[in-house]
Amino acid sequence: MSELRFMTAGESHGPCLTAILEGLPAGLKLDLDAINKDLARRQQGYGRGGRMKIEKDKVNVLSGVRFNETIGGPITLQVVNRDFQNWGERMAAFGEPAGEKVTAARPGHADFTGIRKYDREDVRDILERSSARETTMRVAVGAVCKEFLKALGITVVSQVTCIGGVAIDPAKVDRAKLGTDISDLNCYDAEAEARMKAKIKEARKAGDTLGGIFEITVRGLPAGLGSHIQWDRRLDGKLAGALMSIQAIKGVEIGAGFNCAILPGSQIHDEMFLDEAGKVYRKTNRAGGLEGGMTNGEELVVKAAMKPIPTLMQPLHSVDIESHEEVLACKERSDTCAVSAASVVGEAMTAFVMAQAICDKFGSDAMVDLKAALAAYKARIGKDW
Repeated sequence: MSELRFMTAGESHGPCLTAILEGLPAGLKLDLDAINKDLARRQQGYGRGGRMKIEKDKVNVLSGVRFNETIGGPITLQVVNRDFQNWGERMAAFGEPAGEKVTAARPGHADFTGIRKYDREDVRDILERSSARETTMRVAVGAVCKEFLKALGITVVSQVTCIGGVAIDPAKVDRAKLGTDISDLNCYDAEAEARMKAKIKEARKAGDTLGGIFEITVRGLPAGLGSHIQWDRRLDGKLAGALMSIQAIKGVEIGAGFNCAILPGSQIHDEMFLDEAGKVYRKTNRAGGLEGGMTNGEELVVKAAMKPIPTLMQPLHSVDIESHEEVLACKERSDTCAVSAASVVGEAMTAFVMAQAICDKFGSDAMVDLKAALAAYKARIGKDW
């Protein structure tokens, strides 16, 4: 049994982006259209910038799949950067440097720390890899993992719950519709979405940017994924780490999250009851589907907070790494708000962590064996309760 893992490579304006996903079982049917649909979703959303009009991301599958089915080997995914044709001289792997160096670091970005850590003289050596363009391949990997989970009856959906301080009214959201992509902002409260768009329009006019909050929901998970035995096996820790690794994410909540620190235990913990058949059920899910580092059979609910993008059209005060003078930060083509895109990336990272937990518990050589192991486990834990 091999651990499910992936790695990405490529620069924002390089020739292509690549990912290698290793550890998925053989015998999984893949839908190429489903992968490309998620790539398109990542590019959409009110408040996105001009780059989205240039790139029309489509995945090339270079290994690990034969006749629509995984064969057990590493899956290589590639997305070509169409804009590379305009950046070939500036992003060439060999030859003499061309184009002006970027020397005005952006506050809030990897720019300044990166050039010091890696001893570079051009901020582009840092910003090209630290760019959120890298998440293209996370979404491709996550889409494959979502196909894997779907084959096991597990779905991953998301919604944007807040942008720039404009929040949804949860009572107005039909949670059964989550995942149907009904809006430009992946928001399921139409009134709140209209106010969000107005806020984004206002920020764009001012040359500013906005952040927000998105929520991921996973349905159909069996109880018992993850473990309380060791710190690095706790599923809540893995989820938090995966979501915090997404560019611009500054906070993660599981279930009631920070409200757990405010309310008394009587209003936080999910009481258990027995139905007529003697099966356990709960009336609430404040734990977000995780207890003791393990899934408890309820829906998994996790939220992430995204800071405003640090590239502003009205640049912030900064320093020039070459002249050592105070300057205004550089301007790169960017978005006013990308929270809806981040929600798709959040789905992808959550799907990967869930797929990893499934493979870890039930094996990852062949789908037929994994499904049999999962069915036997469900039968055992559901026998008495």
